Amino acid sequence: MFRRIVFLGRKAGEERQVVEDMPPSPGEETPSPQDSKTTSGLASVFKGLAGAAKLTKSPPAPVQQSSGPSINAHIAERLNATPTALHGLPSRYTESFELLKDGSMNERVAAANTLRHAVADYPLNPVLDIWYAAKDLVDPINPRATRCSGWELLRECVKHASSTDLERNEYFQTISVPGNPEDFHLQLAALTDLTNHGRNLSGFEYDVFPCLSTWLGVAFDAVRTARGAAKKQGSRMKGKALVTGEDRNFADLFGFITDVIKFNFNVADDDAAEVLIDVLLDICMNTSVEEDLQACIGVMDAIVTFGIIPGDKLKSCVHVLCSIHCLVPSLQKDAWHTISMLCRSHDGQATVRLLLDVLASLPANADKRKEIVREVRGALSVLTKLVSKSSEKGYPTVPYALLVDGLSTVVKATSAWKIHLDILRLTNSLFCDSLGNINNMLADEDWTPIFDVAAVCAGAVITFLSKLERSIESFLALGEIDSSESMLARELTRLISRLEEILLDESRATVQRQDGVPLDPGSIAGQKLEGAQAELPGTLVQRQDCIIFFTKIHPALPDSASILVLEHFKKFRCCSPSDLLWEHNLSLVLDAFFADRKRSTDVRLRALQAVTEVYDLIELIHDRFEPDFIPDLVKRLLADVAEETDILLLQELVSFTTTIAGTANSGLFRYIVDTLRGIVGNGRLRSPIPSSHSHSPEPLTAPLQHLRPIANQTPSNVVVRGYVQIFMRVLNHDAVKATHLFRLLVSIAESNHSETDARIAAMQLLFRLRADWANRIFVTMHTETAHLATSLYRTEESITRKIAEEAWYAGKPPRSDTASSARSSRGVSLGQGQTQDRGYPLRSASGSKLAINPYQHLWIASDANALPEEPSQAASAVLYCDASDEATEVDSPSQTAVLQIGLWLEAILGLLQQGCDWEVYSFILVHLPSQLSNHAVFRNAVPQIQELRRKVCEQIKTNSFQEPPSAYGLRRADVAICMFHTLTMILSYHQYFEKAEEDEIVRAFVHGIATWERSAKCCIHALTICCHELPSSTSKALVTILQRMSQIITQPYVAMHILEFLACLSRLPSLYVNFREDEYRIVFGISFRYLQYARGKKQAYRISSNSDSSTTAAGNLGIAETLSHSNTSDDLPQYVYTLAYHVIVFWFLALKLPDRANQVGWIARNLFTDVDGSQASDEQAQITMDFMQRVTYADVDESAADPLFTAERFGEILKKRWIIGNSIVTVEQATSTGWAQITKRQPSATSSYTIRELFRPPPAHHTSGNTRDSHSLANSVLPNHLLVQLLSSMPQGSDLSRPIPLPNDEAIERAIRMFDHNSTVDGHKVGVIYVGENQTAEAEILANVTGSGDYMEFLNGLGTLTKLKGATFNTQGLDRQYDTDGQYTFCWRDRVTEVVFHVTTQMPTNLDHDPLCTSKKRHIGNDFVNIIFNDSGLPFKFDTFPSEFNFVNIVITPESRASFVATRQRTAKDVEQSFYKVRLMSKAGFPEISSASETKIVSLKALPDFIRLLALNASVFSLVWAHREGGEHVSSWRNRLREIQRLREKYGHKTVSHGPTPSPPGTAPGHGNAPATNAAAQLEAARSGNTVRDSFNSIRRSSVATFFTVSSEQNSHRSSTLSTATTDNTEVMAASGLDSAVESVDFSKWSA
Repeated sequence: MFRRIVFLGRKAGEERQVVEDMPPSPGEETPSPQDSKTTSGLASVFKGLAGAAKLTKSPPAPVQQSSGPSINAHIAERLNATPTALHGLPSRYTESFELLKDGSMNERVAAANTLRHAVADYPLNPVLDIWYAAKDLVDPINPRATRCSGWELLRECVKHASSTDLERNEYFQTISVPGNPEDFHLQLAALTDLTNHGRNLSGFEYDVFPCLSTWLGVAFDAVRTARGAAKKQGSRMKGKALVTGEDRNFADLFGFITDVIKFNFNVADDDAAEVLIDVLLDICMNTSVEEDLQACIGVMDAIVTFGIIPGDKLKSCVHVLCSIHCLVPSLQKDAWHTISMLCRSHDGQATVRLLLDVLASLPANADKRKEIVREVRGALSVLTKLVSKSSEKGYPTVPYALLVDGLSTVVKATSAWKIHLDILRLTNSLFCDSLGNINNMLADEDWTPIFDVAAVCAGAVITFLSKLERSIESFLALGEIDSSESMLARELTRLISRLEEILLDESRATVQRQDGVPLDPGSIAGQKLEGAQAELPGTLVQRQDCIIFFTKIHPALPDSASILVLEHFKKFRCCSPSDLLWEHNLSLVLDAFFADRKRSTDVRLRALQAVTEVYDLIELIHDRFEPDFIPDLVKRLLADVAEETDILLLQELVSFTTTIAGTANSGLFRYIVDTLRGIVGNGRLRSPIPSSHSHSPEPLTAPLQHLRPIANQTPSNVVVRGYVQIFMRVLNHDAVKATHLFRLLVSIAESNHSETDARIAAMQLLFRLRADWANRIFVTMHTETAHLATSLYRTEESITRKIAEEAWYAGKPPRSDTASSARSSRGVSLGQGQTQDRGYPLRSASGSKLAINPYQHLWIASDANALPEEPSQAASAVLYCDASDEATEVDSPSQTAVLQIGLWLEAILGLLQQGCDWEVYSFILVHLPSQLSNHAVFRNAVPQIQELRRKVCEQIKTNSFQEPPSAYGLRRADVAICMFHTLTMILSYHQYFEKAEEDEIVRAFVHGIATWERSAKCCIHALTICCHELPSSTSKALVTILQRMSQIITQPYVAMHILEFLACLSRLPSLYVNFREDEYRIVFGISFRYLQYARGKKQAYRISSNSDSSTTAAGNLGIAETLSHSNTSDDLPQYVYTLAYHVIVFWFLALKLPDRANQVGWIARNLFTDVDGSQASDEQAQITMDFMQRVTYADVDESAADPLFTAERFGEILKKRWIIGNSIVTVEQATSTGWAQITKRQPSATSSYTIRELFRPPPAHHTSGNTRDSHSLANSVLPNHLLVQLLSSMPQGSDLSRPIPLPNDEAIERAIRMFDHNSTVDGHKVGVIYVGENQTAEAEILANVTGSGDYMEFLNGLGTLTKLKGATFNTQGLDRQYDTDGQYTFCWRDRVTEVVFHVTTQMPTNLDHDPLCTSKKRHIGNDFVNIIFNDSGLPFKFDTFPSEFNFVNIVITPESRASFVATRQRTAKDVEQSFYKVRLMSKAGFPEISSASETKIVSLKALPDFIRLLALNASVFSLVWAHREGGEHVSSWRNRLREIQRLREKYGHKTVSHGPTPSPPGTAPGHGNAPATNAAAQLEAARSGNTVRDSFNSIRRSSVATFFTVSSEQNSHRSSTLSTATTDNTEVMAASGLDSAVESVDFSKWSA
């Protein structure tokens, strides 16, 4: 049963196999038979390599060639045998066997299929008989199914193990007979089964290889035919075969041939092997299918592995394999495997010789023969691989000399780029083998030949790069991979990179490459790799060869290799005259590296450095060279320089040529300058930055981008800076060159066709030109432009602040009601006016949005990098600004010349009139005032100065100056301010102007007071100077000035400046000599308005500080306040408050004596009336009325007690004191003689009067009565008598109006003595320091004991020389006993103020005992204000005298510097015409004050008065500033008033106090309240003065003062301060009460 199941299974399998073996229909594919390899591969390989015997035990018998009949008879005999002969066949197959022999064709096919299984299952069956019976089935003419069944039966028969060699031969003969082409796969399968996949060839050993060679040719033809038919049908084939039956047959055949060679190649003789190889080579040469080539390579690889290639065929095989290796990238590995096996065999050297022969035997016309090109490329490809593997074991060496000779032959015979590419690859292999090392064959060889070959191969790349005008790096960066140039360039770059590595390794240790990419040179130098590299001792002997190779291919060198070449030239001085080829090397450096604009900046700079080193050397030995060498060198350097765009290189080139130009002759100098001028005039290089007239600058996104970096400057700018450098170098020795460059720079600066940054670079020098007292030109580094530059956002600090402000305002929430309420407090400004609207957001033209400020500035005000180099401090010895005996217009550089500075002013005039780029225009605005401050430099340009004055005045009047672009965040007012600063400097040239022109200057400033909001401050400052310099014109316009000031009283930030101007004006009576009463009242009215506001500000602060909303408001405003400048009067309203009272006092004194009384009532009403009509009173108002009381009817000094009024002269004297109003009255009465001395101590002064009551003798009839001592007729008077007679009235008034008696005790005496210590004037101390020539250190400055003549002239005008010893006034710390601080000092005093000057040159100097002059420093170090007379010729630094108390330094500098000796040589006329720059410098954080906060020019004549005024105002401000956090500064007058009030409180009537007397606005919250006083008592005491009406007879007066008039001390009864503050507890005095209070202090009404 089991056998039956198996049989049925086999039968089913056979049926399936019949179906599978049926021939496919047309178009179908026939599956190839599967290989069944059961024999061990390792054994087979070993058998093949060892030449083992065949698998059969004995050699096969020779096949006997018998005639056909005999064989047929044999077959017939077998067929006709009885069935019993089939002893091995089961009975059930007998019928099938019979049908196979005699049946019909279909029956035979079925029988064949049945017997096929019997042959496979029964090993003893008659196999040969069965095959003989079925042999005719495989006849080619039979149907396909018949043939297939016959071949399948044959396959089973050949597998039978019992077959003899004869039978196997029989089978082979049947298989090898040509059959139907459709049955080839069946034939091959039968042969494969017969040979057991090539392992067993017994019976037909010597017939297999010829048969296979034949089959291979036939199969190739068949497959080519099939592929051609497939292509015709539309199927495409490129490189790979379509999968057809023929292709599978072809592949199976290759596989079988390989197996046969692997197991039995030893049976093939040379002829058979040659035939097979010929067929293989023919296939390789005629196929285009990679699979075919791969199969051929596999067969050849088997031949090389298991046998040998016949000698006659070695060359052909090598050529074909090399060609495949080169031309078929996908088969390169397979081909190399075969070639490597061949090279490592005994044919290795022969193979190398064959390869080299290909190179050496190249014919001249090789380019025209493709096969030759193919062979050469194949040889190069294999040699490349072989060279890279030469260090590995087993590979043959390649002779270097033969290789180089062959390569030389190739490059001479052909220009094919592919061959050149292969040569470069081979060269790379030589220098970098598979281990990353240099090939051993190069160790001791000359590298020049191989480099020559590589240079020829690089020619195409060099030519291409020249046409492309690109560097090799930029070309490769394009990413092209298929072009011939890109492939050549990559290989050449690889070679260059490898040579760079070798050169950087000083010890010649080869460096391992990382992943096939050259290492960075910086990281590989000095590396030592162990084991994987061969170290060679000594230095690299071929270094020179590498450098020479680099020079030959320099157009293709990358920057890194170029740097190596230049470094080599530098190290070995190849460009030095000591080198035989130095001129060639120098030319190479110039042409290959410097002139090549495709090079990087670094390479070109190094090349230029090499040239400069040669120049420096030649300069030392120039006599040995041709005179034209340097000019020729310069011409080569400057060739086509107009096209240069590399800024950094151009900078160095210009710097080098400027060095040459400075010492060159006239011709070379002109050539350099004119050639470089071509860059400036080259329109192609115009900057992309648009003009500000039509476009706004491009916005930037970061604050650090407000300036263009150096690398972005234009070539024109570089050239102009070169011109500037030449000018600075020739300034002191070559007038011709200097004047030529000056004209050139002026032309560039004024030309609108020049680059903007170039024009600014020219102006950087032109605006720094100065002249000293001797008219000698020099260049200054210090332009003093910080203030104006800040106003136009041209400093780093201002730009940073602006950006911060805009950032804050961009995120600021919308304004709330608190902001609108705060607006009401801006009615009157009390500030400095620096940059008020900087604190507000800038708006666009429409005003709806914040302006976007790009800050794209080309320049900032910085003296650090303005010029290319530091200028010489010495003035030129050959260049003058004015004609003199030494300065004439000549052409000889050894003589002097005049610099026509007028040309520069004309250029400025043109730019101001015609307009220009905003960058240029703003530069002029900022720098012109500073240059105009130097009179000497414009001494020869008077017409231009006059025209400049006219133009500036005209533009101010017509508002026609240029408006700034909106994108910069500036306004027209900012430009106007700069114009006014320029005009301020111009007015110092008033000696050249007519009276009408001076008037126009003053009118321009008057026009600016109210025309632009923020221009008022600078105009007021300028008018202050006009008061001193142009008094006539100022006096003419004075009324208009005052009217304009009264109009802007509510303008922000002008209060202190207006009041300072009025204070200055009050001391110049000649200006207002013709004033009328109403014009005086304008001055007083301005002061009253500021007083009212200052009072209100203090009260408003108190109200706001108590409100809950103030916290929110302060929080919202805090950031803005920190971003804007501190406001002087907002922080210190006390200064404006004090200044307003000073103005009132000064101008009251300015009134004519008869007119003063007429103003008292009006002044009193305004002093004690607030803006809302309510009563206001404070200490300052009281002492002001007290002072006015003294001077209304007299212009006299203070009086003093008579020292001769003693008891010895006048008898018994009794003393009594009373407090009457705000004065202490002391009566010293001679009891018997009637003489009395009255001393009145007021807050503002102390007055003494000596009077006598002349008693008449009693008549004769007079009797003593009861009223006198009956024993004496003499008179007797007590001090009370005089007081009662003069002050008492009948009936008596209120007790409050009565005098308050003071006891005669020690306490009162002590109080009076202390009271007298308070001065009756405000005392100030100011240091005066002289700085000598070139002095900068504190000790050497303080050691000066004298100064220049100008300094002495200044001191004499500053004050009066006063002896210190025995001085009775306050010397402000100077010794008055021992002359330790000098014998004399300078002092100044008026009715109100006293100034003591601490003059360091007047103080003793003892350097032996006090080398640091600390005795002087203790005085000036404690002075708030110092006057610095700076004759050093250098800028003064504020921290020269470090001190905590120096707040202000007033620096005086001559407008034209002069040496100490020169100042002694100046004539009186020179001194008289001298002008000085005055600038008030303040400590960091100190607010900006005074009219000299920006530099002003003042004549020596006006200098002392002007400086004294600055010092006084600065001292007053400093006193207020010093107490800004600890309370208020109390003047001496207020101190005296407070002392009187304290005595009143102690000894006066005790009444209920109605409230304290309001104090003036303090400098800090919660400070400065005056002591509480009784308001009622004060009013009554004031009214008591109304009882004095009678004049005195026989009064001998020693002082001019109002007799017994009491100062009008008033108290305010109101709690509120501002009419705008509406609160429930506001208490306002009625009109009648106010009138009564004013009446009580208006002494003019009852004293008239």
